Amino acid sequence: MEDKKDALITMTADSGESVDFYVLEETRINARGYLLVTDAPEGEDGECYILKDVSGPQDAEAVYEFVEDDRELDGLMGVFEELLSDADVDLEK
Repeated sequence: MEDKKDALITMTADSGESVDFYVLEETRINARGYLLVTDAPEGEDGECYILKDVSGPQDAEAVYEFVEDDRELDGLMGVFEELLSDADVDLEK
């Protein structure tokens, strides 16, 4: 992604509904991609989520799922807090 601050991704829920998320940061850990996203535009308060890239080589587009495992979330929150230490972003679990 060129400019994460302007990056917007659209996910399609199982119900078929489209949901937009703004990408705050991205990282790779153990050859897996992760995104820290929010549901609010820059400058507004919103909920943050961590998405894991679960795409396979056959997938034409990236496939993401929400990270739900508490242990994995705790580790990733630490990584994203460090990456965003210079930014004006407050992360809370």
